[in-house]
Amino acid sequence: MDFVYHNGAQGQLLMVESLGGGVAWTDFDRDGRLDLFFCEGGIPNAAESEPRPTDRLYRQIGELKFQRCDASAGVIERQYGQGVAAGDFDNDGFPDLYVTNVGPNSFFENMGDGTFLESAGSRKLDDPRWSSSAAWGDLDLDGDLDLYVCNYVQYDPYDPMKCEKDGLPALCHPRQIPHWPDECFENLGDGRFAPRSADWHLQGDGNKGLGVAIADFSNDGWPDIYVANDTTPNFLFVNQQGKGFAESALRLGAALSGDGAMQASMGVAVGDYDRSGTLDLFLTHFTGESHTLYQNLGEYGFSDVSGLTGIHHASFPKLGFGTVMTDFDANGTTELLTAHGHIDDRNADGDGYEQNPQLLTRVGDRWIDCSATSGDYYSQKLVGRGMSLGDFDHDGDQDICVVHQNSPTAILRNDSEPGSWLRLRFVGTAANRFGIGTRVTLRANGEPVDGVWELVGGTSYCSTHEPVLQISLNGQTAPITLVVRWPNGEPQELEVDRLNQMLTLVQLQSALEVP
Repeated sequence: MDFVYHNGAQGQLLMVESLGGGVAWTDFDRDGRLDLFFCEGGIPNAAESEPRPTDRLYRQIGELKFQRCDASAGVIERQYGQGVAAGDFDNDGFPDLYVTNVGPNSFFENMGDGTFLESAGSRKLDDPRWSSSAAWGDLDLDGDLDLYVCNYVQYDPYDPMKCEKDGLPALCHPRQIPHWPDECFENLGDGRFAPRSADWHLQGDGNKGLGVAIADFSNDGWPDIYVANDTTPNFLFVNQQGKGFAESALRLGAALSGDGAMQASMGVAVGDYDRSGTLDLFLTHFTGESHTLYQNLGEYGFSDVSGLTGIHHASFPKLGFGTVMTDFDANGTTELLTAHGHIDDRNADGDGYEQNPQLLTRVGDRWIDCSATSGDYYSQKLVGRGMSLGDFDHDGDQDICVVHQNSPTAILRNDSEPGSWLRLRFVGTAANRFGIGTRVTLRANGEPVDGVWELVGGTSYCSTHEPVLQISLNGQTAPITLVVRWPNGEPQELEVDRLNQMLTLVQLQSALEVP
């Protein structure tokens, strides 16, 4: 697997060169092995007659072995790529690929035979603007996946705005360029999509979206949408239970930093790190801003706890993009992993243009940088962008794929000694097929276990994770009871008498152990 994302930099200082691309772990051929899809860049203003690279699809053909197959699979995509959202729009059991670009987006419909059909035009999904991250989620709870697309700024690489910094040519700053509004597409269930950002009140003020997560942040059973915006306030669109959305980030404390500053938000991670029963938010930012951890206080909104927990100090010189919040060693302690790297090799401040990735672990109420003891990868200076989680070697822990600007992609195999865990794959029957939005709580010995786990749509930066819910059990012993709330609200309880296994949960049926 030899993929390199090429940003096409040739000294023109084009703004589109700075953001990089994303990656998806997805089992597109349903053979039980995770495959990889990568967005590719190229020269942003290449002439029509010039050859352009295509996005890459790699089929996993054996342990640690991948074979390139984009041509044979029909995934020919030569736009300047940004992100990928993998999701099963038609509930046929095969993941489809929505690819965002600087220019018209693409939609590759999985035909179920190892090939794809590009159908963005016929599905009315070919948004022509500069798009970044996208996410699938059943926003209206009708049983199929809708699509939220982040759009960025009105910048044309064929007629670029000229910008300066301190009197010298420089990359344009996002504040210098008007934004493009985001778009949300309702899945009508018959193969068609309809734009709904206006009808559903999904129009914030001045967005420049780079990251998105779809999850039930308000604990009311309906999926909400969080958007990480670059240099403008972030959005939290709270679902009004099928009657549109209300933008509530400022009211709930998740629009700005704790001191009231707008930040350059790129990536977003979601999880219940404090086991409080509500989903928290972690955002990556620009050098000199620090990353931000928003603790979800339920009815009291969100609180920026970055300073109190040590995250501000640890991340202040970094510039972050892709990120995940998970428990890599299943010991009951959450980790935060972030890909770092500046956007401008001529004017890089903080830790410079190439930067070390960072792994933070929670010790008590503080987050500690444990990168130095977590593998050789963390000692490398890189320009990291997209990041995706997936257990590609089937050993029960979560591995990572990270995309870098103009240098080889990294696949990080997790070799930690895990504690107690369960991995849950969902099969919706009345809900969407992969169960995006399914929420799980636990009982042990008849008593509730602290925490909530949800299969969230989107997150990271321009990337898609394997659609499996990883639950770390913090020393719990079997039997335990899974209390499942499917996306359409249907409850289900399942008793599990053995831990450290993968289970497939079929809606309103028994769980199947995956060998």
